[in-house]
Amino acid sequence: MSEHTQARPMGMDGSGAPHATRKLRYAMVGGGQGAFIGAVHRQALALDGQAELVAGALSSTPERARASGRELGLADARNHADWQSLLDDELRRSADERIDFVSIVTPNHLHHEVARAFAEAGIHVVCDKPLVHTSEQAQDLVETVAHSGSVFGVTYNYSGYPMVREARDLVAAGAIGEVRKVVVDYHQGWLATRLEGGDNKQAGWRTDPARSGAAGALGDIGSHAENLVATVTGLELESLCADLSALVPDRRLDDDASLLLRFKGGARGVLVASQIAVGCENDLRLRVFGSTGTLDWRQEQPEVLVHAPLDGPRRLLTRGSPWLGESARLATRLPSGHPEGFIEAFANVYLGVIAHIRALQQGVAPDPLRADYPTLADGARGVRLIEKAVESAASAQKWTAF
Repeated sequence: MSEHTQARPMGMDGSGAPHATRKLRYAMVGGGQGAFIGAVHRQALALDGQAELVAGALSSTPERARASGRELGLADARNHADWQSLLDDELRRSADERIDFVSIVTPNHLHHEVARAFAEAGIHVVCDKPLVHTSEQAQDLVETVAHSGSVFGVTYNYSGYPMVREARDLVAAGAIGEVRKVVVDYHQGWLATRLEGGDNKQAGWRTDPARSGAAGALGDIGSHAENLVATVTGLELESLCADLSALVPDRRLDDDASLLLRFKGGARGVLVASQIAVGCENDLRLRVFGSTGTLDWRQEQPEVLVHAPLDGPRRLLTRGSPWLGESARLATRLPSGHPEGFIEAFANVYLGVIAHIRALQQGVAPDPLRADYPTLADGARGVRLIEKAVESAASAQKWTAF
């Protein structure tokens, strides 16, 4: 098989069918001028030609929202000062004009209100993580979506890496036997000083309990680590013991988190999330230790998955290789040796959501291989982890049932 047959064929959408008659239309809430993650979402959505940005309310400041929309070429009629105006306008439009989904990339404190309003209106939703501030808000979204039938995705983007999906499939196939221990660590160093005291917008809201929620580093990057463990292993958490610390003076939320995990069935785990690790950039690593082998994946070297079997030499599995499983192949665009990474992983999450939406529009059951994305249930579980870790850290008993 030629190396040039490994990437996803051009002209194919996320459902595996020939290119649909039109791109899906989406709106964005948040992600305007000065925002980091909004541009990442837009770039990911543009990558496969499956969706186009047609409307937005891109900032909490009306002037900045409109200026951001003009920069992105939004028509004046669909460039809104606030998300309520955006939703009202979409609901006035005919089905032929209305957006197919909304992408919510605001600070965390706005997620619940915005997501609930759009889902209740029957509009599909993709929301950044962590999902919301509390389990009560998460449950409210679960009930809203159950009633409306909206598709709801959460952008735990690391689940979109091909070699993460290969690791998930190898665990499910028994390639490393029974999972005994999981170690996931996520180290960054960008908050090693008190950036929130200046004009750093990202540091400002991520360390503010009113906007970020009950946790800092744990919510921001620890939620990614939890989702990576759940995605790859399928293990269900039983209890945890957490130590959350704010090591930078006068910081209001944790910048360093260490969790011991106990899973149903007896497996054990360790989760570390730190944003004061000087010298680290985006150092996310997952190791899954089984009874007959180990899997090791690092986000800064995402093309490679290490498989160390009990009875043989280590194998280096590489993205784009013909012997990988179908999930990894479907998440791949370029032949092996042509690096893919962060944007493509985001794009794979969005392709999964789009495949699900297209299936609903066509009145067919979604293909689970292609409608492959983190769901509302994943987001709700992540919120519960944050709550229980905060509870554990404040408790003298420490071990806390999940």
